[in-house]
Amino acid sequence: MRIASLLLMMVLSILTSEVCQGGEPPVGGKPISSNLFGLFFEDINYAADGGLYAELVQNRSFEYAPAMQKGWHPFTCWDFLRAGYSIGYLNVGTSEPIHPNNPTYAVLDIELVGAYPEIRGLSGVGIINSGFDGMPVNQGDQYFFSFFARLLSEEPVDFLIQLQDTKGKALTGGTLKVASGEWQKYELTLTPEVSCDSAALLVLAQSKGKVALDMVSLFPEKTFMGRRNGMRADLAQVLAELQPRFMRFPGGCLVHGDGISNIYDWKNTVGPVEHRKAQRNIWNYQQGYGLGYFEFFQFCEDIGAAAVPVLPAGVSCQNSGGTHVIGGAGQQAICMEDMDAYIQDVLDLIEWAKGPADSKWGSVRAAAGRVQPFNLEYIGIGNEEKITPEFEVRFKMIQNAIREKYPEVKLIGTSGPFSDGDDFERGWEISRKLGIDIVDEHYYKGPDWMLANLHRYDSYDREGPKVYLGEYASWGNKILNAVAEAAYMIGLERNGDVVSMASYAPLLARKGNTQWTTDLIFFDNRSIVLTPNYYVQKMFMNNQGDYYYDGLVTFTTEDPLLSASTVYDSTTGDVIIKIANPGMNPSKARADLSGFKGLGSDAQCFILRGAPDAENTFDAPTNVHTVTVPVRLNNAAVLEYEVPAMSVTTIRIKKE
Repeated sequence: MRIASLLLMMVLSILTSEVCQGGEPPVGGKPISSNLFGLFFEDINYAADGGLYAELVQNRSFEYAPAMQKGWHPFTCWDFLRAGYSIGYLNVGTSEPIHPNNPTYAVLDIELVGAYPEIRGLSGVGIINSGFDGMPVNQGDQYFFSFFARLLSEEPVDFLIQLQDTKGKALTGGTLKVASGEWQKYELTLTPEVSCDSAALLVLAQSKGKVALDMVSLFPEKTFMGRRNGMRADLAQVLAELQPRFMRFPGGCLVHGDGISNIYDWKNTVGPVEHRKAQRNIWNYQQGYGLGYFEFFQFCEDIGAAAVPVLPAGVSCQNSGGTHVIGGAGQQAICMEDMDAYIQDVLDLIEWAKGPADSKWGSVRAAAGRVQPFNLEYIGIGNEEKITPEFEVRFKMIQNAIREKYPEVKLIGTSGPFSDGDDFERGWEISRKLGIDIVDEHYYKGPDWMLANLHRYDSYDREGPKVYLGEYASWGNKILNAVAEAAYMIGLERNGDVVSMASYAPLLARKGNTQWTTDLIFFDNRSIVLTPNYYVQKMFMNNQGDYYYDGLVTFTTEDPLLSASTVYDSTTGDVIIKIANPGMNPSKARADLSGFKGLGSDAQCFILRGAPDAENTFDAPTNVHTVTVPVRLNNAAVLEYEVPAMSVTTIRIKKE
C-alpha cells in the first residue's frame, strides 16, 4: 500500500510539473523577453507622500521650507491651538535634534492650562494636522499614532491625542505622558467610532511644561500586506493586480535632481525613518523618504516584480537652471576628485541589496529586518541626460566599477532625453561601444505618432544592446490614447527579442497636485480612477509570454493600423492573442492555432472599447473598463472573432 501511494505521488508530481511548465513551445516561435511589461514609479504628482506611502500626517518632521515651495515653513500644514483660555507658545527647535539628518522640530511651551474648556471640552496648548486634504479614517479600524518627544522642563507633560471630524468632534482619543529628558518614541493606537473622510489629528499638551516634538505620525493598520511603514492598501492593490514583471524606481528626472546638491541619495532613504534626510525633489515639493529603498525593494517582492533601481550617472539634469529650449545650459557634473566616493555609493547600494548580513551595507539592510539579500538583477545608471563628454566619462567609470565587482548585474544605460536626434544617436553609439546590456529610451508622443511608428523596432540591431522603453505615453487618457498605446505595445511584443522591458509613465497622480497631465492612475483620499490606459497595461501585463508567433492572426479588412500578436507562455502552455483596432470600423479576425497542441476550446476574452474621447473621471470612474465575452476555438483549432471598432482585445486560450 505504501509503495502504491509513493508511485501515485510520483505520477501526480510528474503530471503537475508538465502542467505547470506547459511543455516545449511549438516550432516557429521566436524567443522574446518574459519581463517585457512592468512599472515605473516616480515621486511626481505627490505619488509618494500623500500617495502610495500610507502616512496620514503631512510635514510630520517639521522640515518643510521655502526652498521646497514658496511660502512653506516648518509649521506648514499645522495649526496652533490654545484651547480653554490656555497660554503657550509654538517655536522651532534645532538644538540637539533626534538625528543630524532631521534637524528641525517643534517646541511646545505651555505656561498655563486654562480653566474654562471650550465647547469641545478642551483645554491645553497643542497642534493640529489635517494631512493631505484631510485624513480618511474608518469606523472600527486601528490607526497607529506615534511621536518622538523630549522633555525640556522639570515636570512631566500630559498629552491628549485625538482624531477629530471637521467640526472638532472627537472620533477617538487617548493620553500619553512625556517624562524623559531624552528623545523617546511614544505610541498609541486609535480606533475611530465613526468614519470620516477629512479627519484631523490633535496633539494637545494638558499640563504645564515645555516639550520638543518630532516625527508625529499616524498610520493605518490596514496597509498593503500589513506592512508597518507600508503602502496605502487600495493604491498598492491596483498596482499588484497589474502583475508587473518589474518596477523601476525611485524616478526619472527625480534621481539626477536639480543640480548636484539635489541629486537623489539612496543612503538618505534607508535606516530608521527618523534618521532619513528629507529633501526637495525636482518637482518642487518635499520627499520625506519614509518610502525609501528598503520599502521599494520590499514592495517589489510583495507584488512579484523585479526591482530596478536607478541612480544618477554622475551628472545632474540638464534643465537645472534652464529649460528644454535652452538644452544643456544647466547640466552639472560631479567633480572628478569626488567620483571615487560617488562610485563607492553605487557599489554600496548593490552590497546593501545583495550582500550578506555581515557585510558593511548588508548589515544595514539586516538591521531593518531583512537578513536575506534582496534579488537584484538590474541597475539603471542615468536618466534622459544630455549626452555630453562629462556624462560619457563618468558613466564609463561607473560601468567599469560595476562590471569589475558585480558582473552578474545587468546595466541599463540611457539614450538621452528624446526619441531621436544627436543625443539619441550619441547615447546609442556610446552604449554599443561600451557593451551596455540595455539602453533606456524615453518619449512622450501623441497617438498619431505611435500609430505611425508601429514598426519602430523592426529594424533594430539584434546583436547590440537590448532596449528598455522606460517612459512612454501618448499624451492623453482617453480611449483613443489607450488603443494607440496598445497597438504600439503589440509592436513591442513583436520585437520582444530586442525590446526587453517597457513601462508607462507617469504612474500615479494625486487630485489637485497633478504636475503631469498624462498619468496611469488618478486618486484622492478615498477614490481611485483607473484610466483606459491602465486597463490596456493590465491586459498586457497579465498576459505575457516568452515566445512570439508571427502571421497567425489575419484580418478581412485591409487596414495597416490593425495590429495583432500571438505569444506562448511556456510556464502554463497558454496561447495569448492581442488585437488593437484604432479605426472607426469593425473587422473580422481569424487565428489559426492548429500548431499548438492540447489547447482547450474555451477562451478568456477581454475587450476595452468605446468612443475615441471616452474617459474615466472622479465623477464617472467606471465609464470605461474591460468587459468579457465568450469565444471558442472550432474543431480545427481556429478562432474567428469580430473585432470592434476603437478597441483592444486580449484572448487567452488555456492548455487543457
